[in-house]
Amino acid sequence: MKKPAADTGTIARSAGTVSIAVMCSRVLGLVREQAFAALFGAGFAYDSFVVAFRIPNLLRDLFGEGALSAAFVAVFSDYDANRGKEETMRLAGNVLVFFAIMLSLLTLLGIIFANPLVLLLAPHFDQVANKVELTQQLTVIMFPFLIMVSLSAVVMGILNTKGRFFIPAMSSSFFNLGSIVGGVGLAILLPRFGQPAIVGMAIGTLVGGFLQLVGQLPTLRKSGFVFMPRLDLADPGLRRILRLMVPAVIGLSATQINIFVNTNFASSLAQGSVSWLNYAFRLVQFPIGVFGVAISIATLPVIARYAAVKDFAGLRETYVSSLTIAFCLTIPATVGLYLLAEPIVAVIFQHGNFTAFDTIKTAEALSCYALGLFAYSSVKIMVPVFYALDDTRYPVIGSFLAVGGNILIILFCIDSLQHRAIALATSSAMACNFLFLSVVLYKKLHGYSLSYLAAGLVKVLAAAMLMGGWLLFAQAWLKGVALPGGMVTQLTVLLLLIASAVAVYGVALYWLRLKELNMLVERLGAKIAR
Repeated sequence: MKKPAADTGTIARSAGTVSIAVMCSRVLGLVREQAFAALFGAGFAYDSFVVAFRIPNLLRDLFGEGALSAAFVAVFSDYDANRGKEETMRLAGNVLVFFAIMLSLLTLLGIIFANPLVLLLAPHFDQVANKVELTQQLTVIMFPFLIMVSLSAVVMGILNTKGRFFIPAMSSSFFNLGSIVGGVGLAILLPRFGQPAIVGMAIGTLVGGFLQLVGQLPTLRKSGFVFMPRLDLADPGLRRILRLMVPAVIGLSATQINIFVNTNFASSLAQGSVSWLNYAFRLVQFPIGVFGVAISIATLPVIARYAAVKDFAGLRETYVSSLTIAFCLTIPATVGLYLLAEPIVAVIFQHGNFTAFDTIKTAEALSCYALGLFAYSSVKIMVPVFYALDDTRYPVIGSFLAVGGNILIILFCIDSLQHRAIALATSSAMACNFLFLSVVLYKKLHGYSLSYLAAGLVKVLAAAMLMGGWLLFAQAWLKGVALPGGMVTQLTVLLLLIASAVAVYGVALYWLRLKELNMLVERLGAKIAR
């Protein structure tokens, strides 16, 4: 492989479109987290909210945006490419009805058993008065979020298969906007009626979930989709989706076990640990979403199409180019987050009830989470390749290996590193999963161009090291310069550091002639010239 795959430009354009939408969502997500930080800080109320939201979120990742979305896209792409429109629409209608019923039953069970679920996930909450009761109340309120966000994932899969990426990617922005406006408004209003302010944020989550689903429906109609409601459990397409989902759910359950284990350990540490870890992970999700998820969403339909027509040469080239782009974006993001963790947290969260102590603790967690950023994003690209090849065994095995590694690292380090041990274990486990899946996928694809991938990786690492050196120098120089205090100064300095680091990295990578970057720059130049 001497040049980028033929679809690299298409994937990059689609990923760019998705990145813009995802960036809007992530920015609004940070605004949402800022609202939480200012109103509740890190401690009793926000700890309870995080655990309560995590319970339906675990199921969403299993049945919604994870297994269901990937399995549905693989089967729907096959139907769209090889069968008629009516049969494809009938499949989509059957899937929507079936999962609406199944998820409603799960939601009902979740509401009934909210108390034991809270005690299972965060058993140490019972050591703080009324913390379990508040968490249970929030869980009951937010459980229906599971239905709306899972159906939203199916709609997103339909639109992505039709080549519509922007609005589906923007759907998370609709969620965050509803959560912010509805949640903050109710958080201010409800205390007047004797309810905790955090209950308002829980209701705001439902408002956001509703907007995430209905915000995609106009685009769905414009794409030519016709809803044909039916329930046929014998439908071969539905059965194929369920067959793909079963091992995928088992594999994703390993990730949820990790989350369960991490929450369980975090609840046993100092009050606020759950909050610090959640704020930090929200920050690291920004580049994961903008880079890893965007590339994965843009790559999946291309890879599924290659798999459907058995074009494995095209599939290999597309995969290698996608992974190279992911390295190009996530490795410098890792360096930047690691070196700038504390000023980033301070500028974004240190307002209202969020203290300087909370900033230090959150920054410690962020530095550890950042180490696994490349692995997080790469695995999001790799796992759909296994789905497209109709083989989900190995992601399952890799996920459970990661669970074992995560638990061992936490047990070994938690006494000395406290909450940092949980973040470090998460990153290390994901890196191990990435290495395992890389080896397996290399064998399944009968090899791909390691030399091309390695050449790109070396260039990315060299440019990232130059960028890191610049950041260390610039930070040391700024510490020796007397600057006025205040939030405006902190924000200005941080933006200058980030902008200069991006410039150093971009120039270095272009000078080193990374083929994917140079191709995109040349195409952009040609468009401007026209």
